[in-house]
Amino acid sequence: MKYNKLIRDRIPEIIEGKGEIPITCVLSDDEFKEKLEEKLLEEVNEFLEKADDVSELADILEVVYALAEVLGISKEELERIRAEKQQKRGGFKKKLLLQKVK
Repeated sequence: MKYNKLIRDRIPEIIEGKGEIPITCVLSDDEFKEKLEEKLLEEVNEFLEKADDVSELADILEVVYALAEVLGISKEELERIRAEKQQKRGGFKKKLLLQKVK
């Protein structure tokens, strides 16, 4: 079966454990970033399809961390930026919907 999709690092050994042979290649930095962006969309769609599946939410986070690393940002720096934005603009706890501005 043909996939052409980004996979987690241990997937080849899992496939081999099933007696199958994975065919893989190593992506260039640009290809990796592109495939991570595709993977992010895939994981978000999977989360939306499987409402409230926390494991899908964790997959999204894993892809976000990988994208941050590609951009040269650590998990800690990403969290600092997120916290700073939350402090300045707030979070989503109040469940507010902006209907219009007069």
